[in-house]
Amino acid sequence: MKEKRPAAAVTSLPQSPQVEADHRVRRYALTMIIRTVCFLLMVVVQPLGWWTWAFAVAAIFLPYIAVVYANAGSDSTPRSVESPVAQLEAPRGSAPSPTGAEPEVITIIERRDDGGADDR
Repeated sequence: MKEKRPAAAVTSLPQSPQVEADHRVRRYALTMIIRTVCFLLMVVVQPLGWWTWAFAVAAIFLPYIAVVYANAGSDSTPRSVESPVAQLEAPRGSAPSPTGAEPEVITIIERRDDGGADDR
């Protein structure tokens, strides 16, 4: 017989793979845009000086940084999926012992009173 798995709480589930992939692509694209800007500034900035070298170093090392940054997960801490079913179950206790007497039953009878003369 197959064991039934508990339902997962929606708030404890991680991001969907599609949302996480979209987030990684955006981070990679942003970093590569910055690299392209650094490369263009390296070529355009005149006279040659320390700024040119700074832009060259950024253009060289930003691809590595972009890959590492994009492949880093959004959350590195492992999460366990919580089950709301386990939280709703009441603890097992002893059943109350029967006293032998019938329980008192209260009956409430409601009637409509709209203050009209038809009820009299």
